[in-house]
Amino acid sequence: MHFPPNTASRIAKTLLERDDGARISDVRIGLGYTAVVLEDHRGGVAYTFREEARGGCSVFRKLRPIAGRHTSDLLALLPSNDPIEAAVGLACANALVNVGRPGLHQGDVLRQFELRGDDHVGMVGYFGPLMETLRERVGSLTVFEKVSTPSRLTRPWVEAVDHLPRCQVALITATSIINHTVDGLLEAAADCREVVILGASTPLLEAAFVPNRVTLLSGVVVQDPESILRIVSEGGGMRYFGPHVTKVSLRIEA
Repeated sequence: MHFPPNTASRIAKTLLERDDGARISDVRIGLGYTAVVLEDHRGGVAYTFREEARGGCSVFRKLRPIAGRHTSDLLALLPSNDPIEAAVGLACANALVNVGRPGLHQGDVLRQFELRGDDHVGMVGYFGPLMETLRERVGSLTVFEKVSTPSRLTRPWVEAVDHLPRCQVALITATSIINHTVDGLLEAAADCREVVILGASTPLLEAAFVPNRVTLLSGVVVQDPESILRIVSEGGGMRYFGPHVTKVSLRIEA
């Protein structure tokens, strides 16, 4: 199987090579998140770009039925330019690798690396819970997001590639893996002291990010897959995942 040389493809290729024989139990493509649960009860989630969904009332046409298929079928969707297919592929990857293991650190991602008073921080994607702490502890913070009216704090996301080379810390949403903007962002952040991929969509797969000098992965481990399936089906997202996931970070050593 041929994959283009990008982060999404590295994730898929790495996990296909590790094939552990897992099969799919259930998939839910919700308005906020997509969830995949395996037959062995591992679960993973990824953001749903619902505004960019194609296909009218049938936004996912690739594989039917999905339940019972080998995980390789879904991993092959991760490099897709269709955002729904890519989300299904990433949620499957997260179900495979986001499990409890040595080396994971629980708790606030901002406690997992050093912040300095003169740091310039570029945040791609708006992470509200981190804002207050960052404003108090760093020299400057600029958020790059899809905005109709830019402000001093929040800028259009397309400006991130020009700004990140001047930052010491880059915080990049894992949803950029789904829409394949992550590679340009990581290239722009190559000289940052800390490069963090974060959010519930983050795969805890060191091998896929070492070439990009990512220093920290911060995602979630699903503890209660059935509850996550219900929340996703009811249009819920990270706000409701809380009791059913554990936030964890994984340091990547160069």
